[in-house]
Amino acid sequence: MLDATDISVCYEPHRILHGIDFHAAPGAVTAIVGPNGSGKTTLMRALTGETDYAGEVRLNNENIARLKPWELAAMRGVLPQATPLAFPFTVIEVVRLGLSRGVSAGNTDLIHRALARVDLSGFEGRFYQELSGGEQQRVQLARVLAQVWSPVEDGEPRWLFLDEPVSALDIGHQLQVMQIAHDYAAAGGGVVTVMHDLNLTAMFADSVALVSEGRILQQGAPEEVFNNALLSRAYHCDVRVNSAPSQGTFILPHAAKMAAE
Repeated sequence: MLDATDISVCYEPHRILHGIDFHAAPGAVTAIVGPNGSGKTTLMRALTGETDYAGEVRLNNENIARLKPWELAAMRGVLPQATPLAFPFTVIEVVRLGLSRGVSAGNTDLIHRALARVDLSGFEGRFYQELSGGEQQRVQLARVLAQVWSPVEDGEPRWLFLDEPVSALDIGHQLQVMQIAHDYAAAGGGVVTVMHDLNLTAMFADSVALVSEGRILQQGAPEEVFNNALLSRAYHCDVRVNSAPSQGTFILPHAAKMAAE
């Protein structure tokens, strides 16, 4: 399990997160959604130990504040929103970074398998900076997958933390990446992902945490969280939840009408 209790983050003079409790289970895709500036990425960075926070985060029953970096790297892979590189690394060199430590360090075959999984076979020798934004995003996902390739290791789940993993992708690759997340969870791993697309979230997430102004308004199954009142409150506009025949849930801003101040 991932259990975060009373998580607060303050970037002086502003408090970003206000005593959040957040939980995610292996075998499930848990999505964090909410408007810009609501604290989604800050929460993700607290959950991965990449920013200072008050409270406690326990991953597989271990307090992450007490774990060494290599111990954390063996348990979870992290895909940030963006990963700029200053030096001319090739694609294979970037993905190999995910194998620099840990139980899979010697398995270079994982580089090619991970690139194939994100539809980038044959890109190994290309320079990272020459790729499109969407291709770079998929290279970084391949790196993370190589790092924690097996969803379960020695009976313990491993975790993917993905911050807006489909933001630069076309619709086909968006579906592909979300299917990767789904398959990883279905195989026993845990997936926590920050999402903006509520429709993709409704399609693939098992649990959703709706964040607004540094607090979780509600966490639960998509059908529990995605309702008109909660979404309109969070996004400060009139949002309607609709159903398409045989295609599940989709969400649209109703007439793009902003809520009154």
